[in-house]
Amino acid sequence: MNTRYFFLSLFLLFSAGNGIAQDNKEQIKAVIQQMFDGMRANDSMMIKDLFTPETNLSSIFTNSEGQVIKRSGSIANFITAVGRPHEKTWDEQIWSYEIKIDDPMGQAWTEYTFYLDDDMSHCGVNVFEMIHLQEGWKISGITDTRRNVNCKTKAQAEINKLMDNWHHAASIADEETFFGSMTADGVYIGTDAGERWLRDEMKIWSKKFFEGESAWSFKAHSRIVNFSEDEQMGWFDELLDTWMGPCRGSGVVVKTDDGWKIKHYHLAIAVPNEQVDGYLKLIGKPRKK
Repeated sequence: MNTRYFFLSLFLLFSAGNGIAQDNKEQIKAVIQQMFDGMRANDSMMIKDLFTPETNLSSIFTNSEGQVIKRSGSIANFITAVGRPHEKTWDEQIWSYEIKIDDPMGQAWTEYTFYLDDDMSHCGVNVFEMIHLQEGWKISGITDTRRNVNCKTKAQAEINKLMDNWHHAASIADEETFFGSMTADGVYIGTDAGERWLRDEMKIWSKKFFEGESAWSFKAHSRIVNFSEDEQMGWFDELLDTWMGPCRGSGVVVKTDDGWKIKHYHLAIAVPNEQVDGYLKLIGKPRKK
């Protein structure tokens, strides 16, 4: 076989496999998000078909005496409880998803903070056991930890929403939302050494992209957010799936009268350390010791 076509076939096969894996991760994420949307909506009908009949529920926590306790519950009782009238909204905010898949088995690790309306109740990590059946991905088990210290706040949820909406706006060529999410003096630094734009400069440069159905499509699958003490400014970094391969974005956000806005964003291509020599050859730069 021609070597060129062999590597092309191998690349296409690898790309197809990555695409299928990413689709499955998005499907698992959608199931989990629907469960939490149903909790917020006080609607058991939204969640009852998301589980297998034998789904196990467990919570692990340390009591006031320092003992580690594990409590288990019935999925039927949980579904019923979601549908009962609540004085306060059950609002579980998810900060990150780490999803792994092997054939019909999946596992999602999600960091969360649980609120009753605006009052924080507790936080921890959920571990979702997932199984792929004929009708799609189902939840077959949930184990969570619970604590009241080192909990992330709703401000972080607002930043996550801002950034997710910003990336989505680019993917559907929504110019108004994309640039409206930045401050007037906002700066965007791209992957090319010459790409440093103020917001309105970037708007002019990218006009040709936003005239299509999609400007570009970046999907964040991990984001870490930190805040100043008064929570009026935040900074973050995130891992992105892009057409260029894995990238890392970082930036600064500020709280304004119109909500959180992006003041600075820096996009960088993530080159593995063991491939730096190949990268230097590609751009024609000698390695310096």
